[in-house]
Amino acid sequence: MSRRNGFTLIELLVVIAIIAILMAILMPALKRAREQGQRAACMSNLKQLQLSWILYADDNDDKVVNCEAGSEDSWRGQYGLPWVGVTWAPNWNQGETLPEEDQLVGIKVGALWPYTKDPKLYKCPTGYRGELMTYAMMISSNGRSVDGSPVFRLRMKVPQPSKRLIFIDEGLSSPDAYATRYNEPLWWDQPVTRHGDGTTFACADGHAEYHKWTGLETIKQGRDHVRTWSGTFAPQTDGGIEDLQWVQKGIWGKLGYNQ
Repeated sequence: MSRRNGFTLIELLVVIAIIAILMAILMPALKRAREQGQRAACMSNLKQLQLSWILYADDNDDKVVNCEAGSEDSWRGQYGLPWVGVTWAPNWNQGETLPEEDQLVGIKVGALWPYTKDPKLYKCPTGYRGELMTYAMMISSNGRSVDGSPVFRLRMKVPQPSKRLIFIDEGLSSPDAYATRYNEPLWWDQPVTRHGDGTTFACADGHAEYHKWTGLETIKQGRDHVRTWSGTFAPQTDGGIEDLQWVQKGIWGKLGYNQ
């Protein structure tokens, strides 16, 4: 009788255990590589939007586009045609989204559409399914003044353009523009935790960058409120305060209160 060679049960279990160990080692690395690729794509989108912001100013006697997303017929249109129209649902802060065709209409009626005629540029690759818009503009770019905060309406009036934040990957479509308080150490919109422990920004000089948060409370607040708004948030730790002040200086150029 011939004898067949094969694996014993123990040998099979050893092989499976080795594969499981290798997968446990490789999966985090693969996840980081994928995340870095998505972050790079997001920064590329923001850079394109930032360049369109510059081109818009060049074509409009140096006046920058209205950052207040929404309808031109509403109060948001008082500083010119908004950069993007209505792309959010009534209960946006509870995860509700508009139908994609309505979001696309909102994107196309915006002042920057003639410069960025690609809907994919308005959304981070990590966005939720059915969402065409995840970016927001800072309220200091031809928007409202908050507590007497400085607002610029001409590109030539932007101080330290390499440090002035214009766009942010907010992770969802929301009304108006992104803001923090000016004369108090408070977040107004939530700190955003994406692409790891930070998020991506574009600055007035045309470059895009990823900023990693220092404070664990900043990261936690961002993760706990991805699609909700909990009101103002006051950081308590040194790292949390550092994160807030970095964004406040990026939006307003300075702090409106004593450190």
